[in-house]
Amino acid sequence: MVTLISHNPAETMALGEAWGAAAQPGWVIGLVGDLGAGKTQLVKGIARGLGIPGVVHSPTFALVHVYEAGRWPLFHVDLYRLETAQQLQSAGIEEYLHHPAGVTVIEWFDRWWALDPRLGGALGRFGGFWRRATLEAIGDSERRIGYEDFGA
Repeated sequence: MVTLISHNPAETMALGEAWGAAAQPGWVIGLVGDLGAGKTQLVKGIARGLGIPGVVHSPTFALVHVYEAGRWPLFHVDLYRLETAQQLQSAGIEEYLHHPAGVTVIEWFDRWWALDPRLGGALGRFGGFWRRATLEAIGDSERRIGYEDFGA
């Protein structure tokens, strides 16, 4: 696992921008962290790295925001409001998880991890490229960001 310290929101966004610049269709990035840990800031950077103009908002109430104006589409998923396996299954997000036509970023990824017994800790078995990132506030503006990659 790679671990680094972001000293401010601009550094978190810059990391996301680097990830977005390297991203290819089919990538899925799962983000884990408490409220205020910097998940949405990282997604804003990923969008910028994909060349997506405009403002990126957390899709807490919409569940999914789709941004198609960049190099690849960005599917921004937020699982914060899902509490049961049935809600997860009926949410209709499967298409964004298995070889998406763009890049999928999932905030509150640990909710899916906990609610979907098929995941079972084996991201690689879903095929494609998966990155699981954990963001942790360690100061007013500092964040510890750890990530590991699975699959192709």
